[in-house]
Amino acid sequence: MDAVLADRLQFSFTIMFHYLFPIGTMGLAPFVAWYSLRAWRTNDEQAARIASFLIKIFALTFAAGVVTGIPMEFQFGTNWAPFSARTGSVIGQPLAMEGVYAFFLESIFLGILLYGKRRVSPLLHTISAICVCVGAWLSGFFIVATDAWMQHPVGYTLTSGGTIEMRSLPTVLLSPFAWWQYLHVMCGAMTAGAFILAGIGAYYLLSHRDEADGKRLVRAGVLVGLIFAAITVFPTGDRNSADVTAYQPVKLAAMEGLFHSADGAPLAIIGMPDTQAQDLIDPIYVPDVLSFLAYGNFKANVRGLTSYARELWPPVELTYYAYHVMVGLGTIFLGIAFLAAVLLLWRALLWRARWLLWLLLLTMPFPYVANEAGWVVTEAGRQPWIVYGIMKTAQAASTNVPAGETIFTIIGFCGMYFLLGLLFLLLVLREIGKGPAPA
Repeated sequence: MDAVLADRLQFSFTIMFHYLFPIGTMGLAPFVAWYSLRAWRTNDEQAARIASFLIKIFALTFAAGVVTGIPMEFQFGTNWAPFSARTGSVIGQPLAMEGVYAFFLESIFLGILLYGKRRVSPLLHTISAICVCVGAWLSGFFIVATDAWMQHPVGYTLTSGGTIEMRSLPTVLLSPFAWWQYLHVMCGAMTAGAFILAGIGAYYLLSHRDEADGKRLVRAGVLVGLIFAAITVFPTGDRNSADVTAYQPVKLAAMEGLFHSADGAPLAIIGMPDTQAQDLIDPIYVPDVLSFLAYGNFKANVRGLTSYARELWPPVELTYYAYHVMVGLGTIFLGIAFLAAVLLLWRALLWRARWLLWLLLLTMPFPYVANEAGWVVTEAGRQPWIVYGIMKTAQAASTNVPAGETIFTIIGFCGMYFLLGLLFLLLVLREIGKGPAPA
């Protein structure tokens, strides 16, 4: 196996497994802050119970995220040394800020949340919940800003030696590309968090236990899930697509399976891309819609993959399928949340619709799939570039790390992460089984 491919497989596996946990922390943190604030302001005992319950799940998720995030840093130095050497002046700053400003903020105040309830004032305990939320979302921002720079480099200069140096940190952090990507990511995480609450609440209602808490969890999950599932589609998803159209048009072509440029390009609802025949197999098209979505004109020209050099194509099948999985699941989440909200608000029929409660319960894992699929589109669709238009992925890998060593560590990661994932699930399921205890 080629060493670059082995490095890519290792990083892909470790970061996709790691990202399962930030999805949970970023998605649950606002609920922890809200219920903690509600309990402090109104002496709401039920809110205090739910806050305490969610803090435990959040803490387990945070701990697993910390453990699985550490290998990322080492891989930058071991497997991607040329990338780190050339771009460290830029990516090092937001990554360092994530550690100093976000991670420490989140971890310090999480300690107060877990162990300080009877040692600090109720006000400080509530502030700690809010700081944990701010830390989780700030952490997401710095990571996304780093990735957004790799997608659309701004605020840098190229030296005569080929290294990339930071010219303007505000330009990097305040890039519109970064902000729309960040908002889209956070809306996806909030959708996941909302469906976690709705699924847990549905489990309690279906089990005829903790029903008052279950109803409150379902109510919050359904309404918040509906709002953020909608915002994930528009405007954040729409603006992300506009940025891809403007700055990464070959990615757009791969996402849509568009091989040949067309005026009035159709939108492929489904189909199977064939890169050899350069066509979609058994497609279902909506005429002219891709041109409208991309350029606001039903007859606009959209460039296909064949208008670009073959070596600039991303992995077409992977990008196409991941994109359609993300969009398909996002549409399903919006439909489920809308239906549940209608039944909730109309005579509270949701509590008697056991089939829909089952659907909410069974949907819980799928926002994770959608979030991961979205990142696959983002990263695989950027190929062959690691820094778009400046540095290719093949140039970024360490030349002195044999593929065999990397494969050996992948096998080790698989075993270690299997055990870690199993332990995480057992601990979380145990907390859900206990339910919200008196605060």
